[in-house]
Amino acid sequence: MALEVDVLTLFPPMVEGPLRESIPARIQEQGLAAIRVHDLRTWGIGRHRTVDDYTYGGGAGMVMRPEPVAAALAQLRRPDSIVILLDPAGRVFAQAVANELSRASHLVFLCPRYEGVDERIRSMADMELSIGDYVLTGGELGALVIIDAVLRLLPGAIDEASTQEESFVAGLLEYPQYTRPATFEGVTVPPVLVSGHHEQVRKWRLRESLRRTLQRRPDLLQGRSMTKEEAKALAEVRAEARTEAAGPEPGASGETQAG
Repeated sequence: MALEVDVLTLFPPMVEGPLRESIPARIQEQGLAAIRVHDLRTWGIGRHRTVDDYTYGGGAGMVMRPEPVAAALAQLRRPDSIVILLDPAGRVFAQAVANELSRASHLVFLCPRYEGVDERIRSMADMELSIGDYVLTGGELGALVIIDAVLRLLPGAIDEASTQEESFVAGLLEYPQYTRPATFEGVTVPPVLVSGHHEQVRKWRLRESLRRTLQRRPDLLQGRSMTKEEAKALAEVRAEARTEAAGPEPGASGETQAG
């Protein structure tokens, strides 16, 4: 079954352009997903198709009104739909959420603008998502990030092996990768990768994945259950890191020290 996606936005070209390129375009051409982008002003109020108004109590900026959103969802929503509101206060989007959404049959993305949405709109959504602790001018870019992450997980979208070994799938960052030339500006590809020993390559990749995660995202290691092999490799990586941080012992270079 193809994944169906509807996007509600005041700026359809912001969403349509990126989805016509690269892998998202190919996925749609293959019939794995059907994406429709709707101008929310279609359901706007009155002759001017109004979708926003001043906030009660005063304050800067405008707030998205509930009526156009309710009317749009009344037309688009189905029993199998998951309606997603993009909002800085929402659940932080992560790979696990992408996996969850890739199993859905119909996603509806609501992209706010202005200073946010009328609080009553929140009850119309099944889920609120944020792509990070910062504020954008609207929800379109956040919706694109989530859609892209979900599309590539659909069966047949890309090589299955590519999604099994990448960052966050196993709770770790991906190991370093190399291609030709074998030496570039004095940096050489690690010999193990050209050794032809698949088991050694696997072990090297595990260690380097743990090393990179420890260096860049140590929070991912906190509370993570590990196999005996992973625990042993992580202990070795940590020991190496402590040794490197301590630096060479006095006199290790062979130079004499004056008393």
